[in-house]
Amino acid sequence: MLRIGLTGGIGAGKSTVSKVLAGLGAVIVDADLIAREVVEPGTPGLAALVDRFGEAILTSNGELDRQALAATAFADDESRLALNSIVHPLVGARTMEIIESVPEDAVLVQDIPLLVENGLGAAFHLVLIVSVEAEERVRRLVGSRGMSEADARSRIAAQADDDQRRAAADILLDNNGAPDALESSVRALWSERLVPFESNIRTGTVVSAPRVLASPNPQWAAQARRLIARLELACGDRALRVDHIGSTAVDGLPAKDVIDIQITVASLETADELAGSLLAAGFPRIDNITADDPKPTYQGGETDPALWSKRIHGAADPARPANIHVRVAEWPGQRFALLFRDWLRADEAVRAEYSAIKMRAADKAAAYTSDRDARDAYMDAKAPWFDLAFNRASQWAEQTGWSP
Repeated sequence: MLRIGLTGGIGAGKSTVSKVLAGLGAVIVDADLIAREVVEPGTPGLAALVDRFGEAILTSNGELDRQALAATAFADDESRLALNSIVHPLVGARTMEIIESVPEDAVLVQDIPLLVENGLGAAFHLVLIVSVEAEERVRRLVGSRGMSEADARSRIAAQADDDQRRAAADILLDNNGAPDALESSVRALWSERLVPFESNIRTGTVVSAPRVLASPNPQWAAQARRLIARLELACGDRALRVDHIGSTAVDGLPAKDVIDIQITVASLETADELAGSLLAAGFPRIDNITADDPKPTYQGGETDPALWSKRIHGAADPARPANIHVRVAEWPGQRFALLFRDWLRADEAVRAEYSAIKMRAADKAAAYTSDRDARDAYMDAKAPWFDLAFNRASQWAEQTGWSP
C-alpha cells in the first residue's frame, strides 16, 4: 500500500485534488469528514466538546454549530489546543479502522488539514501539499464559503505558513491558476509517480539511479531530512542514528542525484531484521550491491574484511532515488562514511579536489552504454584517490579531534 498525506492551507483546494485522485482510483480518507462523523449528535466527541466549550456551540436541534465552535476555539491558542486534544484522538482511531479495511495494493490518500502542524509527514510515503497564496485563499474563503475576512485570516494564521509547508512537501501542487491546470498536474502525478511507486513497494523494486553528475542542488538537504524522518520512524529504537552522507550531504559538491543515508545499528542481525520495515516504508533491499560505494584499499589496520560489511536498500519512489546503507556502529565503514562527509564539509580545497576527480570519473563512465560498465568505470576512476583519502581524512580527524 502506498500512503499519501494530502494537505494545504484552508481554502487551498485539497478537495479538488481529492476528487481527481478518487476518480483515478485512489482510496480517500478525509479527516474533515471523519471529524464531522465523530462529533455527530449522541457521540462521546460531541459531549466532550460541550463540556469544554459550553452549550452555545450547539444548534437548536442539538447538532454542532461549527461556526459557533470556530469562533470560540480559534480565539486563542489554549482553546485551539483544547479542541484538537478532543477531536484528534477520535479522528485517529476512526482513521485506523478505515485504513485496516483498505486493500494492500491501494494508493491511500489521507486528507489531513493539520498534517504539517502536527508533524505527521514521516508516517507517509509522500506528502502532497496544495499551495495557494494567502491573499487568494482569503478571497476564496470570503467569496465561496461566506466567511468574514477576519475569520478567514484568523484561521489562516492558526495554520502552518508557506515556508513550513514547503519544507514538509515532497510534492507541491500550485493551485493559484486555472482548475484544469491543477487537474492535469494531478493526473500526471498519478500515472508517473504514485502508481509506479505503489507497484515498486509491492514487488520490492528499486528505481534506477541516474548515471550523470548533477550540479549542487539546495533541495538535497531538505529531501534527506524527510527521508531520515521516515527511516527513523520505520526503524524505531533499532536505529542508533540516521545520517545524510555522501556527496549530496556536502554543500556545493556536484553529485549524482541520489540521496545517500546511513542507518547505524548494533549488529548485522539487526540490519537484517529491519528489511521488512524498510520495504514497507518504501526502501526495498538490494541483494546485489550496486550503489556507488568506493572503499579505500587501506582499511585503517583492520584485517577482517567482514568489518566493512553492510546491508543496502534502495528507493521505490520513481522521483527520488536513494541508497540506504545499514552499517554497524564503530565498524570502519560506518565511521568512514561520517568522517569523509565531515572532512569534505570542513575543507574547501579537498572539496574542489574531489569535485575534479568526480568530473573526470564521470567523463570516463560516459563512454560506456551499459549501466554496470559505466558504474564500474566511475568507481575505478575514483579508487586511487580514495586509497589516499582514507589516510588523509584520518589525519584530519586526529588533528581536529573529530568523532562521529
